[in-house]
Amino acid sequence: MAKITLKNLSHSYLENQNNDSDWALKNINIDWKDGGAYALLGPSGCGKTTLLNIISGLLTPTNGEVLFNDEDVTKLNPVERDIAQIFQFPVIYDTMTVYDNLAFPLKNRNLSDVEIDTKVKEIAEMLELTLTLKNRASGLTADGKQKISLGRGLARSDVNVIMFDEPLTVIDPHLKWVLRSKLKELHQKINRTMIYVTHDQTEALTFADQVVVMHEGEIVQTGTPVELFEKPKHTFVGHFIGSPGMNILPCKIQNGTAIVDGIKISTSNRINEKSNFSKTEIGIRPEFISFSQEGIPVKIKKVSNTGRYKIVDTECKSGKIKILSHSSKKIPSGSAFLSFDKKYTYAYGDSRIIE
Repeated sequence: MAKITLKNLSHSYLENQNNDSDWALKNINIDWKDGGAYALLGPSGCGKTTLLNIISGLLTPTNGEVLFNDEDVTKLNPVERDIAQIFQFPVIYDTMTVYDNLAFPLKNRNLSDVEIDTKVKEIAEMLELTLTLKNRASGLTADGKQKISLGRGLARSDVNVIMFDEPLTVIDPHLKWVLRSKLKELHQKINRTMIYVTHDQTEALTFADQVVVMHEGEIVQTGTPVELFEKPKHTFVGHFIGSPGMNILPCKIQNGTAIVDGIKISTSNRINEKSNFSKTEIGIRPEFISFSQEGIPVKIKKVSNTGRYKIVDTECKSGKIKILSHSSKKIPSGSAFLSFDKKYTYAYGDSRIIE
């Protein structure tokens, strides 16, 4: 297992870099402790897979260093780094049995037959593949084949890190939650460093102890699922995580106070009057907004009943505001006023939280 450190990491697929947009990764600095479960979360094209491939050794970064347990491995290949990587589409040997597929990486490392048999049966039981061990892999469903791919990555006990690149993409939606739970359970059992790449917030938040949110080649926030939800440090994090996402409204800053539509808004973070931003906004999640006797005047546009909750679409002068209200609560019709919970209301300058 390994502690992973990335120092001043940047990468471009172009020979010459003239603009900010020429970089796939920009100044990445991060420390991941030994044995942790981490997720790289973000939309397609944000740099997640590029970063994963640099950690694995499939790519050499344009700038910066990759360290395993404080040793520089930037120039080492994947074999020399002792990593296991599970890809988006399962890579298996169709002509082999499930047993032989799981045993393959162990045989390559010259383990004894007894050691191989013990390990294969242990992994098969973890992944519920025991009954199919003698079956040809070609006859398995997509989720069965991906389980084999996962099993091969988990079979070795000598790896520094196990990395997953969107491993559940080809899995039917109703089976995804089963494998997500299984991966979390496996991590708790084997306690190895794991990095999971996904664009799906549910996968990231249920698997990882720490989630790294990426946007346009940068890490915009790292934190626990609770921290990312309750205190987004970038408006992208607020928008990307949560359903519905965070409401972002333009605001003015006067005497250290945020003002929306002429109404003073109390924020959890202090606003430095000397700060100079080209754009200032406030963010508040739909869960922390309530109807009141005074506050921001809005018009009720639509009410959607989702069962336990109602999603209320409203509009003020500055923009649209969504509210998540318990289904038992009465929703005003026509016009109303909104109040924001100060504890979860934040001011942002140029998309980043003002601190």
